[in-house]
Amino acid sequence: MKKGGIGGANTKTGLYFEGKMDFLTFIGKQKNYNAKGNRIFYNSEEVGVSFKKHGLYKYLEENNIDYKKFISKKLLPDNVIFVIINNTFFILEIKFQEIYGSTDEKLQTCDFKIKQYRKLLSRLNVEVKYIYILNDWFKQPGYKDVLDYIISIEGCYYYFNYLPLQKIGLPVPNL
Repeated sequence: MKKGGIGGANTKTGLYFEGKMDFLTFIGKQKNYNAKGNRIFYNSEEVGVSFKKHGLYKYLEENNIDYKKFISKKLLPDNVIFVIINNTFFILEIKFQEIYGSTDEKLQTCDFKIKQYRKLLSRLNVEVKYIYILNDWFKQPGYKDVLDYIISIEGCYYYFNYLPLQKIGLPVPNL
């Protein structure tokens, strides 16, 4: 189950998520990082922009993009990070659970959702990646098939409790 999904063993090179944490709040607490509004700075240089839920659609409006011309219904991501250096939007879905539930089925939607996000963001001429941040609950053997499925979809990934900054193109702080 580790292929494509890395546990949170090396938190020096990424962000360790606890529960449903807001990305901007979390990154702003990291060494050399600072968040102003939805802008992400590293050593005072802007490296990214983050959006939550409807914030992505406000950004699209600011860029004269009407989502209804591309998709029929809004998708509301937990977090979106636009990493400037690699011109890529990373859609982050953070799934933490302790009992079986509807999240099981949500993990099976990455193919549909990445295609929808690619249509939605096509006018911006950017890359799109879809990442699940999962807690240890999903390491159970009963999730092997769905985790294999996620990594079989181009541009879809998962990590346990952790988002590796280097993998998304954000600078890794020196410790």
